[in-house]
Amino acid sequence: MSVELPFAPVDTIIRRNAGNLRVSADAAEELARRIQQHGAVLAKDAAVHATDDGRKTLMAEDFGVEQVVERADLELPIAPVDRIARLEIDDRYRVSMSARIALADILEDYADNVASAAAKLAHHADRRTIQAEDIQTYFSLFE
Repeated sequence: MSVELPFAPVDTIIRRNAGNLRVSADAAEELARRIQQHGAVLAKDAAVHATDDGRKTLMAEDFGVEQVVERADLELPIAPVDRIARLEIDDRYRVSMSARIALADILEDYADNVASAAAKLAHHADRRTIQAEDIQTYFSLFE
């Protein structure tokens, strides 16, 4: 599975949680890969909700979102999030703009949580750089 999400916005998300730590390119790549995997699973579950409601279009409520944030408030770009949403679902489904924005918001919150924990792990390891191993350690501990 290739990574659809550009690393730059993921790097920005890590940096906003990193404080005075640096961020390795490998950390951004690892988190982008994990975000993509999580997004594909969420979209697959949302497709089940849409099918249960007799729809072929994924809506924000299929992701458990009641209120959709403003697109401008998001760091993650919508087009790659749309491609992520379509990775594991059938081509017969469509993804509404509100669903794309909702998924981007969910994934950004997810990334913030991981990045914050990775920063703590890097501090604990007495390093000045968040590395891919911090992201991997987070997932080995908490998922």
